[in-house]
Amino acid sequence: MSQEINENLDETQAANEQNDQVCEQNEQNNESELESQLAKVKEDLIRATADFENIKKRLEREKADALKFANEGFARDLLPVIDALEIAANIDGSDEIAAMKDGINLTIEKFKKCFEKYGIKEISTDGEFNPEVHNAINYIESADLPSGSIAQVYQKGYTYNDRVLRPSMVVIAK
Repeated sequence: MSQEINENLDETQAANEQNDQVCEQNEQNNESELESQLAKVKEDLIRATADFENIKKRLEREKADALKFANEGFARDLLPVIDALEIAANIDGSDEIAAMKDGINLTIEKFKKCFEKYGIKEISTDGEFNPEVHNAINYIESADLPSGSIAQVYQKGYTYNDRVLRPSMVVIAK
């Protein structure tokens, strides 16, 4: 009987050792699985933080642009007023009309100074046609001007903080 007990003890010890090995292997597998899950969660957190920072920066840029161009509609509405004044300043006539033209020219100059103060600038129409800031409404033959240059300006164009408020309407030389 003692031999039987010894055999049972040996079998039990062998089974316990085998169970211990299986448990250690399961613990190692669980540990490596948990480590990979932790690494994935850390990576996801880093990505989410980066996305949040990018969104935050984009919203700050959009807010700055919205503030920068908040008066664009108001500025656009003033352009016909200065156009009318410039047309009136170009009328020919008597001394009374000359005095009126002087007053109109002073008003135009004040408008232009105010425009500059708030970032509204006249688009240059000297030289070559630029489709980004000029709108060609006609072409004319010209021996005096090189092809592609601006021959005549029908309506001045303006920019507001370097954004085209209204393109210049021009005639291009062929």
